Amino acid sequence: MSDVLPFTAAAVQAEPAWLDVKAGVEKAESLIAEASRKGARLIAFPETWIPGYPHFLWLGPQAAGMRFVPAYHQNSIVVGDEHYERLAAAAAKHGITVVMGASERDQGSLFMSQFVFGADGSTVANRRKLKPTHVERALFGEADGSNIAVHDVEGIGRLGALNCWEHLQPLTKYAMYGLGEQVHVASWPSFCLYRGGAHALGAEVNMAASQVYAVEGGCFVLAATTVTGEAGMELFAATEEQRALLGGGGGGSSRIYGPDGRLLTDPIPEDEEGIVYAEIDLSMISLAKMAADPTGHYSRPDVTRLIVDRTVRRPVEYLDEGSRPRPDAGAREGSTESVDNASENPAN
Repeated sequence: MSDVLPFTAAAVQAEPAWLDVKAGVEKAESLIAEASRKGARLIAFPETWIPGYPHFLWLGPQAAGMRFVPAYHQNSIVVGDEHYERLAAAAAKHGITVVMGASERDQGSLFMSQFVFGADGSTVANRRKLKPTHVERALFGEADGSNIAVHDVEGIGRLGALNCWEHLQPLTKYAMYGLGEQVHVASWPSFCLYRGGAHALGAEVNMAASQVYAVEGGCFVLAATTVTGEAGMELFAATEEQRALLGGGGGGSSRIYGPDGRLLTDPIPEDEEGIVYAEIDLSMISLAKMAADPTGHYSRPDVTRLIVDRTVRRPVEYLDEGSRPRPDAGAREGSTESVDNASENPAN
C-alpha cells in the first residue's frame, strides 16, 4: 500500500480503569475521541489495558493473588460482546483505526489480546500473545501461529501488532518482518515493577526493544504504555513491601519511532497520562530498507531461514459439524487469509 498519504498516529499513555471493563471502555472512547480531534487516523493502546495489567501476579505467592482472579475474568472482553461492540462503534464514530490491548475471555480461558478495529468499525483482527511471559502463564493461555499476521488497512498501510516481550522473541519478530509490515503497534504494560531490581523490566530496555524493532523491520513503531497511578497502587499493593515491588507506580513511557530508529515524539512524564502523536510517512520505509532489509536483499536464506506454521489449532473439533467455528474464528482466520494474498505483492 505504497500510495498511502502521510497521516497522524497516536500512542496512549494512560492508567486503566482497573478491573472495571465498563469504565475501561468509557475511558477508551474518550481517548479515541481525543485522538480523532487531533487528526489521528490510528491509535494504539497498552497491553491488557482493559481491564488493566494484572500486577498481582508479580507481587507475592499465586495463592494470594487468586482473590483478584474472579473479577479479572468477569471484566475481560468476549469477542462480540457489548464491550467489544462499543469499541468497534467508537472506531467507526470517530473514523480512526484502533488497536486495543485487552484481556480476552474465551469460555473459561483468558488470552492477552490485541483487537484491531478499522475506521469503519469492522474487525480487522483479533490476535493473541503467542506465549505469556513468566508468571503471566498462571492466568493466560497461549496462542497459535495464526496470530503472526500483518493486515492491509486502508489509509494506514500494512499494520501489525505484538505484546510486550514478544519484542524479545527473535523468530517471532523475523516472521513479522517477512510479512512486509509498515506500521507496528507495540503494546506494553507500565515499567514500574521491581524498579531498580530487575533492569530488564524497565523502560530503558523495553523502549530499546521497540526502537530496534523499528530499525530491523524498517517500519514505524507505536509503543503504548500504561501508567500505574494511585488507584492501581491501592488496589494491588496493600503492604509497604508490595508498594516497593511496584516501584511507587508511574512507569509510563509511550513513544513513536520511525523506520530509521529515530524518536518522533517528546516524552510524557512517567506518572502522567496523555497521548503522543507523530506523522507517519510510509515513503521513509523505502529509504530505510535500501540500506537493510533483513528478510529481503539483506538476508541469506541459503545460510539461515525461518519456517513458520500459521495453522489454526483448536482443542476441540466437531466432525459432525465440520463448519462450526469459534465465535471469533472468522475474523482471525479471514485476516490471516488476506495476509497470504497480500504478501504476494512487495511492500515498501
